[in-house]
Amino acid sequence: MGRRRRLRATARFVCLTSAAWLASAVWLALATTVAVAAAETESPTYAVRTRALELAYNLDLDEPVAIMQRAATEHPNDAATFRTLATLAWLRILFTRGSITADDYLGPVTKQTIAMPKPPADLAQLFTANVQRATEISERRLTANPKDVDALYELGATIGLSASYSASVEGRMFAAFQAARRAYNTHEQVLALDPRRKDAGLVVGTYRYLVAGLAMPLRWVAYLAGFGGGRQRGLRMIEEAAAFDSDARIEAKFALVLLYNRERRYDAALEVLGELQRLFPRNRLLWLEAGATALRAGRAAQAERQLAAGLARLSTDSRPRMAGEEMLWRYKHGSALAALGRRDQARGELQRALAAPGRSWIRGRTHAELGRLAAASGDRATAVREFDRAVALCESDNDPVGATEARRLKAALSQR
Repeated sequence: MGRRRRLRATARFVCLTSAAWLASAVWLALATTVAVAAAETESPTYAVRTRALELAYNLDLDEPVAIMQRAATEHPNDAATFRTLATLAWLRILFTRGSITADDYLGPVTKQTIAMPKPPADLAQLFTANVQRATEISERRLTANPKDVDALYELGATIGLSASYSASVEGRMFAAFQAARRAYNTHEQVLALDPRRKDAGLVVGTYRYLVAGLAMPLRWVAYLAGFGGGRQRGLRMIEEAAAFDSDARIEAKFALVLLYNRERRYDAALEVLGELQRLFPRNRLLWLEAGATALRAGRAAQAERQLAAGLARLSTDSRPRMAGEEMLWRYKHGSALAALGRRDQARGELQRALAAPGRSWIRGRTHAELGRLAAASGDRATAVREFDRAVALCESDNDPVGATEARRLKAALSQR
């Protein structure tokens, strides 16, 4: 393989791996849970970080930033504090863009660079400054002691967060590659020094899982770049991270929801979502995810129950909504109603989705669902128009999965 072809292959590998890494962590990255490892509880900001991240997981997005800024002032040498602040800034950016649900990350990424709107300047600065500070603190500790496992863990987690930001916020897939590889290598060092640190298995396991799914030429590029493979081994490492008392436990559970959906292990995904609903009952988006998972499993009645319960929560929740949130709820609920054969109700819900502001890929998939309803009613002309709209909208918003499905539905209609 020539140098130029190797570079192209590496670029494609970066697109796939960095995007999927985001998916594993993107909803609320680098979180915590009530029970943690003994070493973690010794951190001077453990209790504060626990409180801030519990609020964030419940979609209370403003108070945690203020809490962590006070903690950073009081504890200027605690890397985890600054990493948490950066995480909160990243989350707020993704929430304002409406890109924190599994649907955003289940499909392939087809471009090396994706055009993204600029993030709010204050949040971008908050992210960058705190990533830099967390990195500096960890690297200073490692200069003094290269085998400081906690410092290695913090450094790898911070670098992984930076890689995710480059891809998800800036759309720079290739730029995320070096940081992603460094995060992987750093957490492999953690595991080599202390195999009990199952939390480090989240980053390592995620990349092993992803590399194993690449075509062989790209897999060799990944191996040469320093990544290991093994789909089942990778998934097992993530499961162990989700069961390990550490500050990566909840993040690992969210990763499993996504990966179980990829594996079509819907019962397992729904079980994890049920646990997350109990842990974070104010996070209405968990009901959206549960309904979407049930839909993928072909369980329309279960999906409708979850989505109806979530919509009830949405109607009484005065907190800010994710960008395009109502459109996404209505599209999912309308799809569940259509699958149950309640066509009039489904059509009304889908029309309400189109009346709400939201992302073009959601609008495109909504048109595809309306096309299904039109086709089922014998209105071929309307169905074709809806499918064509779906293809154009999905393609305009980097949704090849939605576009492909709309084309498939149109082709199936022509064969009747």
